Amino acid sequence: MIRLLLAEDQAMMRGALSALLGLEPDIDVVATAADGEIAWRELQRHRPDVLVTDIEMPGLTGLELAQRLQRQEWPTRVIIVTTFARPGFLRRALEAGVGGYLLKDAPAEQLADAVRRVHGGGRVIDPQLAVDAWSETDPLNDRERQVLRLAGGGASAGEIAAQLGLSQGTVRNYLSGVIGKLGVGNRIEAYRLARQKGWL
Repeated sequence: MIRLLLAEDQAMMRGALSALLGLEPDIDVVATAADGEIAWRELQRHRPDVLVTDIEMPGLTGLELAQRLQRQEWPTRVIIVTTFARPGFLRRALEAGVGGYLLKDAPAEQLADAVRRVHGGGRVIDPQLAVDAWSETDPLNDRERQVLRLAGGGASAGEIAAQLGLSQGTVRNYLSGVIGKLGVGNRIEAYRLARQKGWL
């Protein structure tokens, strides 16, 4: 039996995926989670074989969950199921050791098959996304991503500095560096472009 945890913040999608996967004779959905923090608690509690997670969730994102699992060297395998067909997300997911990356419009039987293959040590990636991911590089480093994410959420340079333990001057340097790298006019345009590309 493959023990599975499902993390998805949209209730209808969570219910549908849970029901579909629960119909499979060899898959046991041991828990579901509505956000990343709950998912992390359920991971610690159940130690499932496979985590199926969305990327964008409150608390922790699916990528952050995968990174935590990777850092702690847990055996739980991760499959991301998302609406975001963004090469930047896929690259970061693969760097975090994710075993599967599927789009939500994929057929239900494809997800069950992916769970089995990833559980068995394989990798399942949407083919077109895989091609796109390796033709485009992410120019941002982790610190630039943190600063830009907070700036895009409306935080001032002072608030970002306080939250990340940096000086305001350093925050401004990061932001101007990001704006220059992305070839845009301001931090809002930088945030929009980085989101669109899947770099955040």
